[in-house]
Formats: sequence, structure tokens, C-alpha cells
Amino acid sequence: MRSISDPVSLSPEPQTLVDRDGALGRIRLNRPKALNSLTLQMVRDVDAALDQFEHNPTVAAVLVTGEGERGLCAGGDIRVIYDGGRAGSDMPETFWRAEYHLNARIGRYLKPYIAFMDGIVMGGGVGISVYGSQRIVTERTRFAMPETGIGFFPDVGASWFLTRQNSELGTYVALTGEPLGAADVILIGLADSFVPSGRLPALSEALAGLPAGATGKQISALVQGFSQAPPAGTLEAHQQAIDRLFGFATIEAIFEALRRDESPFAEKILAVLAAKSPLSLKVTLGLLRLGRQTASLESCLEREFAATAAVLRSQDFYEGVRAAVIDKDRNPQWRPASLGGVTEAQVAAYFQPAARPLFAETIEGGPRT
Repeated sequence: MRSISDPVSLSPEPQTLVDRDGALGRIRLNRPKALNSLTLQMVRDVDAALDQFEHNPTVAAVLVTGEGERGLCAGGDIRVIYDGGRAGSDMPETFWRAEYHLNARIGRYLKPYIAFMDGIVMGGGVGISVYGSQRIVTERTRFAMPETGIGFFPDVGASWFLTRQNSELGTYVALTGEPLGAADVILIGLADSFVPSGRLPALSEALAGLPAGATGKQISALVQGFSQAPPAGTLEAHQQAIDRLFGFATIEAIFEALRRDESPFAEKILAVLAAKSPLSLKVTLGLLRLGRQTASLESCLEREFAATAAVLRSQDFYEGVRAAVIDKDRNPQWRPASLGGVTEAQVAAYFQPAARPLFAETIEGGPRT
């Protein structure tokens, strides 16, 4: 773990800053030029910090923030995954294994875990925030799971947290990758409170001033004292349409419903989906529908982890990253190029058990080591 109080770790650009501020254990992601994108070292740093704070009786809660002005975290460092996959190294598997374990750990962490979801919160940044006990959004929040646009699928447990709603909002978020503001994130149930960004320093100071034995209820009450009604979102007005248009078992049926609807909203979303990887859309919907029937976060993470092996063998993943991150031409050439060209065998490859599963316990009948 890297700590600003540990001289050994005071490199010019430590990726993770860990320290104490009164009753708060502070974890600050420190790659602002890379939008605090997660590296394997950062995942390990956060995990080690959680160890330290969990066993420290003077720490009442953990606060996770991102350095810089642009966001909490834009996701995993996808270029490193891309390079590792092309080289055939075990780095991508090692990263996902560590990241998904951390996601599960946050979900069961014993102390209050607070995340300031200020600015960009995407992919892996969602994974280190949505499982917290206090998830705080601001007027600058830009939340998204954009993976279908790079030949991947929404991971870090998305097949769990995007399927807990009594609606199809999670399906919409996963398939389209459209960015959401504060009110929309609260509507979906992935954030708890809206606090203006200018008030976050005062909130952090107030949290640090709590007694070491502060309870979750006390922390929640303090946060509520800073919270306000968020600016109006966009999803609520379309929720009935989303439920009607996305409540199908196949992507083909969703596309057909969108075509028949002919509303401006449906036309816009149809164009958005048409730009995504057809294979990724099918895999994503399959994971979501299974996730809805799954009883634990760990089981969803296990299934997603197994699917990453097929990602690394997929042409679409490398083409998607090339178009979005490397050449930045925003013009990926998907293979297959259409939904009709995607075979059952191509989709089934994403639903094979992992050679080395994530978890040791047996969950829902599946052996895990």
C-alpha cells in the first residue's frame, strides 16, 4: 500500500494516496492525467488500505475519492489490458482477478465505505463506488458503463447491480453505455445522496471530525445534512418507454421494438445501439438475464470473470480499443458486423466456466477454487 505518511512510498507520482484524517481512512486515486484509471498496483493498494483501516479501532469509516478535477475513476487501464492480451501475458487475468475480488470485498466491508462519485465514474470506477454504504454524486457526475462500445461487456459485477431494479433501466444502461447524471444514478439505485461538488471538502472535514466509534447511522445522518435534491435527470421521463422497449430476452427483439416505436427517443437509442459491437450486445444481455436470476454478487462476478477469457480471444475487443483509445478514429469494424452474423457458438464461448475460478466457496452449485 502506498501512503503519504510512509517515506518509502513517496515516489514522484504515487498512484494511490492513503492516509488518516481524524476518524476517516482516506484512499485517494492519484492518476489524474489518466482520469484515475485503475492499475493492478492501485487495486492492490486499495485492498491493503482496507485491511489496515478495517482493523484500526480509531477509524470510523473509509472515504474514497479521485485526485484532480475530472473524476473519481474512468475505469481500468484498458490500454494495459489490450497490450497484455495481445502479448498473451497473464496480466489481464491477474488484474481482473484482483479487481473483482476487491469489488466483492467492498460489498461486504464491515465499516462504512463512502465514495465521492464526483466527475467521471465509469467501468472500474463504478466497481469501487457502487458497493459502498454511502455513494455521493454531484452536479459533475458522469456515470457510464460504456463497454459494449469497445467489444467488451459491463463487468465489475454489473450483471448484479444493474439487475436489482424492478425495471429495465439497468438493461438500458448496460447496452447503450449512455452517460448518466446524478439524478439518474440515484433513480437506478446506484447512488444515495446528491451533494454539490463545492460542499465535498466541508463534508469530508465533518466526517473526519466524527468520533472513532461513530455508527453507520450517525454517518448517514451527517451526509444527509449536506445533501440536496439533485438537478433533474433524463431517465425518469423515459422510464415507461425503456421498460416497454428493453424488456425482451433477445437483442433482436429489442431492436425490433425500437424500430416499431418510431418515437424520437427510440430512434436515437436505435442509432446508439447500432454503433455497438453486435457480439458484445448479445453477450451483455445474456449476462444481465442470468444475473437477474442470480442470488449473490459473487456468483455474478464469477460468471463475468469466466467471460473475460473469451474477451481476450475476441477480435472485437482489440478493434474496439484500437478505435477508441489507440487510433481514436471512433470507427470500429466489428466482426461480425451485424446481429444476424453472430453465431450461437460465438456467444456460448463467453459462458464457459473459468479454468481457475475466482472464489473458493461453492455458490449456487458451481465449484469454485
